[in-house]
Amino acid sequence: MPTKARAPQHGTYENLRHEIARQHPDFSDRLRVIAEFALEHPTEMALGTVAEVAQRAKVQPSAIVRFARALGYGGFTELQQVFRSRLVASVPPSYKERITGLRRDGRFQDANNPQAVLTRFASEGMVSLESLQDRVRQADLARAIELLGAAETIYVLGLGGSFPVAAHLTYVLRKLGRRVVILDGLGSALGDQAASATPVDALVAISFRVYNPDTARLFPELVARRLPAISITDSLLSPIVEGASVVFEIPDMPEAALRTMVAPMCLAQTLAVGLTLTLD
Repeated sequence: MPTKARAPQHGTYENLRHEIARQHPDFSDRLRVIAEFALEHPTEMALGTVAEVAQRAKVQPSAIVRFARALGYGGFTELQQVFRSRLVASVPPSYKERITGLRRDGRFQDANNPQAVLTRFASEGMVSLESLQDRVRQADLARAIELLGAAETIYVLGLGGSFPVAAHLTYVLRKLGRRVVILDGLGSALGDQAASATPVDALVAISFRVYNPDTARLFPELVARRLPAISITDSLLSPIVEGASVVFEIPDMPEAALRTMVAPMCLAQTLAVGLTLTLD
């Protein structure tokens, strides 16, 4: 059973997000579904009735109330006040909310037209970059660059759909004169590639849903070796969040056939170039 926490401990929206992520592994399957919905749809959590939220999350209203109580609140109304505080504080709209707005303006209606497809991906790419600027904190960038600068070797882990970002980051870092090892598992040698990693090195891990199982397995092993880790992922519930020194959360568009890599690529370039500017 999840540990019951007192509401004042996570009275702000940002603290609540981290508390949900912390308790997520201990939640029942039903509460995990609600947790994921809450993190992905904060505006609906803020504005919907308990019945409306339950319908959208595809659970019973009583499960929504249990979720609130598991987090230490008296009921859904108290929990909802924290989500509403996010709106009052004028937090920029989430990536998914921006994409929904773009779809309403008609630019995505004719998917059979190649120009319309280009417009769709270009628009989504622009929105993802705007969201990246809004979400990434200067302190996190500075900390990540500091960790990379102190590392003797930078290990880059990104498999499956995340591999293009990992490969590009490795390429740029090498061009800039850094010692880099890409953990790509070539020849089924993923463990061997990471065997020499020590606490004097650093890890950049990249993974998005559906999370690559080899990434999810190797990441905690490297963190257990006290390797400083920088994670680029899409949710605080990602398997590469726990134990990371810095987490960059880049959520995906809803119901995407293909994840746009524009924002992760931009972040990877920022880290590499920022590292070089700091060291020069």
